[in-house]
Amino acid sequence: MTLREQVEQDFRKRFGAAPTAVVRSPGRVNLIGEHTDYNDGFVLPIAIDREVWIALRPRDDRRVVVHSLDYDASLSFELGQLSHTGTDWSEYVKGVAWALQEAGHTLRGLEAVMTGNVPRGAGLSSSAAVELAMERAFATVSGLQWKPSEMALLGQRVENKWIGVNSGIMDQMIVAGGRENHALLIDCRSLELQPVPVPAGAVVVVLDTGTRRGLVDSAYNERRSQCEEAARFFGVKALRDVDSRTLFARQNELDPLVRRRARHVITENERTLQAAEAMRASDLTLLGKLMDASHDSLRDDFEVTNDALNAIVSLARAQPGCFGARMTGAGFGGCAVALVTPEQTDAFVRAIHEKYTQATGKTPRIYVCHAADGASVLETSR
Repeated sequence: MTLREQVEQDFRKRFGAAPTAVVRSPGRVNLIGEHTDYNDGFVLPIAIDREVWIALRPRDDRRVVVHSLDYDASLSFELGQLSHTGTDWSEYVKGVAWALQEAGHTLRGLEAVMTGNVPRGAGLSSSAAVELAMERAFATVSGLQWKPSEMALLGQRVENKWIGVNSGIMDQMIVAGGRENHALLIDCRSLELQPVPVPAGAVVVVLDTGTRRGLVDSAYNERRSQCEEAARFFGVKALRDVDSRTLFARQNELDPLVRRRARHVITENERTLQAAEAMRASDLTLLGKLMDASHDSLRDDFEVTNDALNAIVSLARAQPGCFGARMTGAGFGGCAVALVTPEQTDAFVRAIHEKYTQATGKTPRIYVCHAADGASVLETSR
């Protein structure tokens, strides 16, 4: 049974009627451009065909009732003044209602059943998938116009102000605005989106190391403040405004640690723009080299990898048919992403599974991904 069928079936059982709409919202994997988003830089993610699904119908009152199949738990609250009661999945639902209302939208109550197969805590943006799915659900029942960039910013506000993670805009932008068979080159300052075709000769493979590190308690905010310190040194709004020539001319004036952090962000922005050009030209060899360089910079200069990520990336690079591989997401665990030729994908997956298990004692989860559309409403009753 598909996830869509599961939420529709459970909805009928739970609420005694068919849902009036079904919403899907994808996870994402970032091909290149890591820790650049909160530096006003460039990122190049794809939405992936692993998704959060919600079956729903409007209510005539202001009550919101949501059941999560994944957690086997239900949430019920009244729209209006909302307060924190915990740190679990329900806070994402409430946070979306809070952000939409705070932005001036009048919401209608709804009842819904939710499930998903975006791995949690793996760096594939399961939280952004939930945020945009709930925004789509509220927009559907409340007659709100769907503007991807605006909804992405509200999703980021949920993350920053309600959940308390000081994240950039990338995750919500790609989940809101993804396009099938394309990556999106996102300018995180202007929020301009440029679709970039994923070349036909490459398959995106996500390699989940099975290691986890929560963002809230990680060194994420520390890295962010180090980047801001570097931007102040250069007298610019953000590190996006510094090129590598300027950095190398003045790098000896910087504190060594801050210099390494700045060097990663500045060179990563340049790699990301080069990667988009390589994709447009179907130059998979260059794209792979840029991904490799990105990982090495994240490992050595930004110091956000771990042993498991470094191991799985090294193994991936050694396999036939692999153009390049790098960690993806915030780091400290989670996933890597590799670019592989279609005809060698099956052998690649088998080899990584066997060799990574042997090397680390951990079992990887491996997802062969297709670039998917962003959050969408799939079915509404007439």
